[in-house]
Amino acid sequence: MTLLDKDGVRLTVDDAATVATVTLAQPDKRNAQSPALWRALTEAGRLLPGSVRVVVLRGEGKSFSAGLDRQAFTPEGFDGEPSFIDLAGGSDAELDAVIAEYQDAFTWWRRNDIISVAAVQGHAIGAGFQLALACDLRVCADDVQFAMRETSLGLVPDLTGTHPLVSLVGYARALEICATGRYVQAAEAERTGLANLVVPADELEGAVADLAAALLAAPRDAVIETKALLREAGDRTYEEQRAAERAAQARRLRDLAGIAE
Repeated sequence: MTLLDKDGVRLTVDDAATVATVTLAQPDKRNAQSPALWRALTEAGRLLPGSVRVVVLRGEGKSFSAGLDRQAFTPEGFDGEPSFIDLAGGSDAELDAVIAEYQDAFTWWRRNDIISVAAVQGHAIGAGFQLALACDLRVCADDVQFAMRETSLGLVPDLTGTHPLVSLVGYARALEICATGRYVQAAEAERTGLANLVVPADELEGAVADLAAALLAAPRDAVIETKALLREAGDRTYEEQRAAERAAQARRLRDLAGIAE
């Protein structure tokens, strides 16, 4: 069932409404991104049925996403959107609010009630790289090429990608990747943890389907509690994490025993 199809974004759910697929659907533009596409991605997150447990993010065509549409760098920008020059001329508060709105498209993938999986093939550049990083897991085709090209344009990665990148590969490698803008190929992506799995390009769809099925096998509430524990572990001390584990397990035991809290 299709719930959304606009501005280069299509949202569908399977018959059981447990797996949703968000597709970047502008293959003729290599799924280049724009503010309109970001708003559509944000809307897709709001439209997810409560029964959805796994969200797959994919891009049509040869590239996952080539990053920000180069029209953004023209003086006129996108029709009906503030150009970069307009943004730069606004107040600090106005500029902050606009960028925060753009970031909304990249934040909901981390919600504890879903597991998000990016199926990445071909180029994932700049905003495309950051969108893949927004997901919990990444399954990549063997032709994948990640790159963070913002610094070469005089900008910084500002679509929530810096935190997960450092978490996955460490500060030094993240700095080197961002400052040089070089390509990260499939073998390095798998070795450094950017990719959970690398498969031949023609096996990508099947590998993602297999992973989604495996993620659905465990009881939902146990997965939600486990994801929350793991996401927050890095911000807690060892003793705080021990306490969080005990509290989560108490909730699970009471739930399994049918005892209301």
